[in-house]
Amino acid sequence: MLSHLMNASLMTLGLALTSLVLGLILAIMLCGAEMSRFTLLRWPATLLATVLRGLPEILVVFFIYFGSTQVLFLITDQYIEFSPFWCGVTALSLLFAAYGAQTLRGALNAVHQGQRQAAQALGLPPLYTFINITLPQTWRHALPGLGNQWLVLLKDTALVSLIGVHDLMFQAKAVASRTYEPFTWYGIAALIYLAITLVSQQGLQRLRRQVTRYD
Repeated sequence: MLSHLMNASLMTLGLALTSLVLGLILAIMLCGAEMSRFTLLRWPATLLATVLRGLPEILVVFFIYFGSTQVLFLITDQYIEFSPFWCGVTALSLLFAAYGAQTLRGALNAVHQGQRQAAQALGLPPLYTFINITLPQTWRHALPGLGNQWLVLLKDTALVSLIGVHDLMFQAKAVASRTYEPFTWYGIAALIYLAITLVSQQGLQRLRRQVTRYD
């Protein structure tokens, strides 16, 4: 039974990493839209981020999983069930993006305006300035916040066990029900979550040292 939990932890990691990649892409898009001067981009992005940040995470997961099926049934008159895994990835990615966009926006604003003005005075093209000057500094400012959100994302993966994803929490609950030893199996699941989190923290600290070594 321990092997079931270990295999399920791989599912949890895959779920978290996939959500991280998609969430980062969405966060960059959301940040760009929220900072846009075009109202048609800025308002929907701000509304989406506000709604996502204002709802409990479990509600977002349920809306994506049950809501998508219900909406498609109303449109097509057919019952189409989406994969719980990808519904979980979608919900977690959206939640990560909603908070990540705020982190990126704060990091971008933290880059001193004078550096962009100096690059402009030297005649450097805007795209070159953004890639070589603004982006590296934005990354340095954003890294601690995004790292914390990654740790939150790892823990939030437990929520998708409620829609049937066979992750670590799902397997721990199944084994605990079969053996009538909830303390033991939930305790083992907790230790695995802690181990993953500790390894992630070590990796983040090393990455932070690499990024800031020339400061």
